[in-house]
Amino acid sequence: MPTAPLSALPVPPPEVRANQHIYSDYFDEEFVWQLDKHVLQLLDRVWFRSELVGFDDYPQRNNPDRPLIFASNHSGMAFPWDAMVALSHLWRKLPDLRDLPRPLSAPMLSQSALMNPFLIKDFWKRCGCVDATTLNFETMMYYNDHNLMLYPEGVPGIGKGFNRKYRLQRLATSIVRLGIQHRTDIVPFYTINGEYLNPYAYSWDWLNNLSKKIGIPFIPFGPIVLMVLLQPWFFYMAYPAKLTFVLGNRIRPYELTDKAHDELSRAEYEELSNQVRQRMQTEMDAAVRTHGRHPYRWKEMWQRIRQNWRYFPFFLPFAWPALFTEFEQQYSRDPQSINLELTSPGAWLRMIWRHPFTLSFFIPLLGWIPIAIRGYKGHQLGKNAH
Repeated sequence: MPTAPLSALPVPPPEVRANQHIYSDYFDEEFVWQLDKHVLQLLDRVWFRSELVGFDDYPQRNNPDRPLIFASNHSGMAFPWDAMVALSHLWRKLPDLRDLPRPLSAPMLSQSALMNPFLIKDFWKRCGCVDATTLNFETMMYYNDHNLMLYPEGVPGIGKGFNRKYRLQRLATSIVRLGIQHRTDIVPFYTINGEYLNPYAYSWDWLNNLSKKIGIPFIPFGPIVLMVLLQPWFFYMAYPAKLTFVLGNRIRPYELTDKAHDELSRAEYEELSNQVRQRMQTEMDAAVRTHGRHPYRWKEMWQRIRQNWRYFPFFLPFAWPALFTEFEQQYSRDPQSINLELTSPGAWLRMIWRHPFTLSFFIPLLGWIPIAIRGYKGHQLGKNAH
């Protein structure tokens, strides 16, 4: 993908210039296009039924030479379907893909195949994600082909538990520092009902610290836990919450202080970050009151199922391992000739026949052995994420 010539922009520091390979190391725009067309549109249409609120007047850059920083709350204790659905919906909606945010994601999502949907190698990075390290964040501020998106709560936001739903955790100060340094705005949006992708799941810090050593950011305790052992596909499970994404008011961090970015102390950055968090919390509370009273909208879901019955069972989570695997295999052979034949009788069984590994997702307990072997291949257990 072409990028703006460096001569047209302020010259990045040497370490940033050396790191600009991250723009295109993995990102495969065709993969995103085909994935949305053949898989995600169906899941969104029937299962997640996502809605964008306030995005009709889409935010434009205040600084044309710098990306906007989109920021959202994490959905606690759930696999990141919320981010996948939000970005795929924007992908379909935006006439100019330069406005689409590219995500900075927790490095732990990419360290092992297990944390990629149904073990599809490099799934997140091929979809445009970049590991959320300090250097990568600074480097992406010089990337002009897309805006940026991040979840500034980080891993603690994912593992905060249902008892802390919709409560923003501490925000990374880097979002404020780089917003001030590059004089670009933070555009918050709020993921409503995402907390119900895996409801009534709770966590303990000591257990999460242990799970991180095997490349899993948290271990939720709730209704899904037993099923994860008995049916491994539940590891990627999401309940049919109606995902609603509400655009907030942009925040101009450079207007919150009279000092330059390199004059502020750590304590001052913490205070500014807390101000941003409080603003976002107030807006999110209002969005929850308006859009979060009925997180599942069961009647609407059954209507969508009836309207899309010919695609059964592919809109249901137990069929997703075969669906994603079949898509990946066809894409690897020829990205331009994908035909999943989802409405053909017996399509799901044929996919399983062609990809017998997917049976592992249905084998109680023992199914985790081949999944773990493939999921951790090449992964150094206990390696810290930075």
